[in-house]
Amino acid sequence: MTETGKTVHSDSYLTLHYRITTLDGEDFLSTFDMSPATLQLGAGQLADTLESCLIGLPAGERFVFQLEPEEAFGVHNPRLVERIARTALPADMELKENSVVEFGAPNGASFAGFLRELAPDSALFDFNHPLAGKPIRFEVEIIGIM
Repeated sequence: MTETGKTVHSDSYLTLHYRITTLDGEDFLSTFDMSPATLQLGAGQLADTLESCLIGLPAGERFVFQLEPEEAFGVHNPRLVERIARTALPADMELKENSVVEFGAPNGASFAGFLRELAPDSALFDFNHPLAGKPIRFEVEIIGIM
């Protein structure tokens, strides 16, 4: 039985558990083993493509969606893989292969890049989402709709 017949709308405030995994079972993110997440749809707290899966769902049930890359985090864009000269990077930036590095934009925003390869004179960064190009499994249990 759903919570007074409520269903998720594009501006709903939700309490939910969710899990994002690759199809081979590698967990990317899960709230099932901790406190549930509380979020406002349409506020950018969850990817738009994942939010769209929630629209129309009732509270109190668990749902599983299998999404292709185009429906999830997009296809891997080779133009978002960039080799940057180490001299162009801030001197105090910590560089470690296979780690995420935060960059500041001129407008004050920040964005992250995955450091794939570190050479003596350059660093290879991938600015794609870590799940870009991968089909995913999105499991959700909506606890409450406000």
